[in-house]
Amino acid sequence: MPELPEVETVRRGLEPALVGARFSEVVLNRPNLRFPFPHRFVERVKGQEVTALSRRAKYLVAELSSGEALIMHLGMSGRFDVHLPDGRTVSPGDFYLEGAQGQAKHDHVRFGLSNGARVVYNDARRFGFMDLVPSADLSSCRHFAGMGIEPLGNALSGEAIAGLFAGKRTPLKAALLDQRLIAGLGNIYVCEALHRAKLHPEAPAGTLADAAGRPTPKAKRLATVIRDVLTEAVAAGGSTLRDYVHTDGSQGAFQHAFRVYDREGLGCTAKGCRGVVRRLVQSGRSTFFCETCQPR
Repeated sequence: MPELPEVETVRRGLEPALVGARFSEVVLNRPNLRFPFPHRFVERVKGQEVTALSRRAKYLVAELSSGEALIMHLGMSGRFDVHLPDGRTVSPGDFYLEGAQGQAKHDHVRFGLSNGARVVYNDARRFGFMDLVPSADLSSCRHFAGMGIEPLGNALSGEAIAGLFAGKRTPLKAALLDQRLIAGLGNIYVCEALHRAKLHPEAPAGTLADAAGRPTPKAKRLATVIRDVLTEAVAAGGSTLRDYVHTDGSQGAFQHAFRVYDREGLGCTAKGCRGVVRRLVQSGRSTFFCETCQPR
């Protein structure tokens, strides 16, 4: 499943082609992806200008001149190919192409644009989806209602983490993955952030707030490293993962900077540490950490 940095990489790759252009053509090659397309999807999108392209957690949001917003989720294998007027084809967020991924038979949606470009949505597993909602109702729509704060930007702070986690006995990693608290964090980057912050993934989340609910130094450090890890991953173009690919055809490179993720049995990369990366399973997901750097 693509995580926040991968989705942000796709957004940045699509933005030059989409924003300011009108949809001159909309073609659906099937009636559904994970869910059926919205009623009159083609008629509601065709002719509209994309006024902005943003990201909310792991969703892409294209604001349309009609006052509606086109919400797009990549699922597990979704990707966009941008066919430029000069004949080049780029694929923002092309993190990995394997087997059937990227084959034309999995091109499910085609958008023709007034600037001469074509944007094609390809999804071998068809676990992605698209929806249309009034822009004014974005925050309360079924996709975003109850969603937590964004981990990039100023909303995430030691104070915010303390407020969200105070009194919780939930394991720290589980709390960080709770989309109702912090939206968009995924398994890979939570493992990496916890290692940098020297926090054990099974520590109670409430230990990041003191008795008065104020942030501990650990909470402030965690907020900083979460932003650092995500910012570095976005700059690197995300991680090259099975099934996930950029819009410029290049692969993500952040996996080369992994300090613990998928490094079970290897030496810890922290300076001066002689520990070994261990793996445990939490809620069905692999957690990678260093017992030496991240004591309980």
